[in-house]
Amino acid sequence: MQPLVQHLLLSFPLLPQQEFRYIFPKKVRIFEYYTVAGGSKRIFTDQDALKEYGTQHILDPESYSYSNLFINGVLQPSSNYSVQKGLLIINTEDIPLEKSPVILQMIKVI
Repeated sequence: MQPLVQHLLLSFPLLPQQEFRYIFPKKVRIFEYYTVAGGSKRIFTDQDALKEYGTQHILDPESYSYSNLFINGVLQPSSNYSVQKGLLIINTEDIPLEKSPVILQMIKVI
C-alpha cells in the first residue's frame, strides 16, 4: 500500500518521482514531384513533371532520408519503384493507367 500524505481533510497518495526527458522533433524538408501517367511508360524523368507546380526535380536518393510514391492516390511499396537522380522507374509488370496522377514524395530529416 502506498503511503498517504495528509492535507487538512484530504489524503493524497504519495507518487513515485519520475524523470521526464523531452525529445524535440527533428526538422523535416519535403520535396515533391508530380506527373500524370500517359499509360504507356514506366520511366519518368524531370521533363515529365507538371509545370503547373513549378520547378520539380527527382532528387538523388543520397540527398534525402526516405521517399513515398503514390500512383492514383495509392501508396506503393518501396519494392514497386526505384529512384535515381532525374529518374523514377516503376518496377511492376503493370504500368500506371493513363491519366493516373503519380506523386513522388522525398523526405529529408535534418
